[in-house]
Amino acid sequence: MRYWKKQTGEQIKERVFSALRKNVNFRERTALGVPSSKLDEKVFYDNAPILKDAPFLSALLQNPNHIGCHTLGESESFFAGTQELERELIGLCAEDILQGEAGKQDGYVAAGGTEANIQAIWIYRNYFMRAHEAGVGQIAILCSQDAHYSMFKAANLLNIKVLSVEVDFETRILSKEDLNKKIALAKQEGIRFFIVVGNMMTTMFGSVDNIETYVEVLEKAGMVFKIHIDGAFGGFVYPFSHRQNQLNFRNPNITSFALDAHKMVEAPYGTGIFLIRKGWMKYACTEEAQYVQGLDATLSGSRSGSNAISVWMILMTYGPNGWFEKVHILNYRASWLCLRLDELEVAYYRYPGSNIVTLQSKNVPAAVAHRFGLVPDVHSGKPDWYKIVVMDHVTVDELAKFVEALKKAPA
Repeated sequence: MRYWKKQTGEQIKERVFSALRKNVNFRERTALGVPSSKLDEKVFYDNAPILKDAPFLSALLQNPNHIGCHTLGESESFFAGTQELERELIGLCAEDILQGEAGKQDGYVAAGGTEANIQAIWIYRNYFMRAHEAGVGQIAILCSQDAHYSMFKAANLLNIKVLSVEVDFETRILSKEDLNKKIALAKQEGIRFFIVVGNMMTTMFGSVDNIETYVEVLEKAGMVFKIHIDGAFGGFVYPFSHRQNQLNFRNPNITSFALDAHKMVEAPYGTGIFLIRKGWMKYACTEEAQYVQGLDATLSGSRSGSNAISVWMILMTYGPNGWFEKVHILNYRASWLCLRLDELEVAYYRYPGSNIVTLQSKNVPAAVAHRFGLVPDVHSGKPDWYKIVVMDHVTVDELAKFVEALKKAPA
């Protein structure tokens, strides 16, 4: 591990406060040209004794602006201290988790997995248009029907088409037959360039795509493509439950990833992570942002540095071994649930090593699903599936109450 080493609470506190001291201090320096400041002290009291032992709350109050992508080089010098923590976090995710080469990836803390997915699609659309002189009508997003709805947001924003590939109802495996059909139809429509979005644990099922299926079919058809992996849910689970896997930066077919720290890492909402190989962020660089030191190549622009600090703090608190243990404890709980469902002959889907268990609705009365907060695949009409996500608060005791309710439910 290059960046990821377990630290004590005191070490983490000192590191964050040290970073904050390197940022501009608006009490000590009047920075006339900076259009940002700490939170309004008339509303948010910033001199409470508790703050000396609360690095994250202190970061919130000091309000560092992490505009730009800090792995590219020059950034706003007013917030250099906390930007360094973000750079470490990007290195940790790209290298220590996703096995990238040292210093060969860029990235930033986005507003969520949705932004990170759109950032990737935006970059590849621009790449196809600039490097291949493609028109928007020649570019399409290619993903499975289980892909996140952010693909459709991206398509709408960027004026490109989405091709959604069917999956098997029970196994959630990509249909190679439908993929071939979709590519053939796209070819007839003049589409030649594909932005492939593969799933590293889908939001509803926790299913993982076999990327080689896309590669094989697209190469055989002579299509040009780039692959982005949506690991918004699985990015902090799958690499630990499947140590030998192909969804990482060692796979030359994959160029970028989206992770989402406000899910499994339990960071504040609005904390996604975008990672991409060096040399690609330029396709999203806004040259018109001349007043921004280092320019801006991110979709969000100004963003809170405190979110990046929160993720750094959480991961450093656990360390790689602690995180491995956490993931496997959740998986053991999910396995316990699956054993009980097998005994009850309740049909469900669970990808191996996943902490998501998705039950066919025919076996779950709606009243039981509502009582225990299960999430349906659709809210309008009758759902086919209900999902359970095994998190820290979803203990075996809580799962046992759900299983008991299923037993007592009328057939």
